Amino acid sequence: MEALHYKTHENQTVQCALCPHECKLKPGVKGICKTRYNENGQMKLIGSGIIASSGLDPIEKKPLYHFYPGSKIYSIGGYGCNLRCSFCQNHEISQYVPESGSRLRENLPKNIVDKALFLPQNIGIAYTYNEPTVFFELMLATARLAKGKDLKNVMVSNGFINHKPLSELLDVIDAFNIDLKAFTDEFYKTQAGGKLAPVLNNLKSIKKNGNHLEIAFLVIPGLNDSTNEAVAMFRWINENLGGDTPLHINRYYPAYKLNTPPTPSEKLVELRNVAKEYLKFVYLGNLHNSDIGTKTTCPTCNTTVMERHGYSTTLKMIDSRGYCKICGYGPIAVMG
Repeated sequence: MEALHYKTHENQTVQCALCPHECKLKPGVKGICKTRYNENGQMKLIGSGIIASSGLDPIEKKPLYHFYPGSKIYSIGGYGCNLRCSFCQNHEISQYVPESGSRLRENLPKNIVDKALFLPQNIGIAYTYNEPTVFFELMLATARLAKGKDLKNVMVSNGFINHKPLSELLDVIDAFNIDLKAFTDEFYKTQAGGKLAPVLNNLKSIKKNGNHLEIAFLVIPGLNDSTNEAVAMFRWINENLGGDTPLHINRYYPAYKLNTPPTPSEKLVELRNVAKEYLKFVYLGNLHNSDIGTKTTCPTCNTTVMERHGYSTTLKMIDSRGYCKICGYGPIAVMG
């Protein structure tokens, strides 16, 4: 299948325009993401439509705490990624792409939407697990079809995508969770193989367009846990995206190439306390068997409007429009 978003050059060279890497490929060569290659002057997809993992997940697992809280969403992911994070939690599928011609079954957008419609209590489709940017063509076609069937579309992403393809997604993706990996270009360069600026620009584009946005920040000891850098991040989010943008501060565990010990819970609590000086909704994640930093409180009257235990959410003092039942502040969440 031919890929979208690429340019042709002399001598059958093609240049991908999907993400900021903009890989320039001679015939027979693959891009950094390993999902696109040059076949005789055309950019083709490797394993288009192949799903590596799928399941009916709580929306809170994405994590999205302010978008249809307490609901379920059909989640799918493929193979490959356009970053090379040393600490990748899903490296088995993100850093591996099956060769073309493998016996894995390719899924059409209609197959995916039909499955989503069949699943009980399902609100839509989440494109997640690996980086969905690298299966852009499948995601876009599926999301357009899902939109026509009144299903919600969610993208869980590293945000490392060019503006033009992102603008196409903004028309059909209802909610984004973007992984803001750090607030220095050095971290993105050395630990992820990317750049910070495109991610920040895309966060602003998503917010400006009015799509629901939440941010995840995985805190890694010694690499991105500087309080000063975190303050700069929290301040930037407040000034550019708004203080009502939910932030999920998550605990790191050793994975892939990184053996640094897990983030101390005390550090997460400290960063959450700092973040709350700039942002109204700040959560802690990956703290197993702990509900610290999981409830949602009204920024005006401090009433607990939503309570969470693991991925189970109880709607307490929030009305059907997403407003606080006590003082009327809102909207706090997008409700069904």
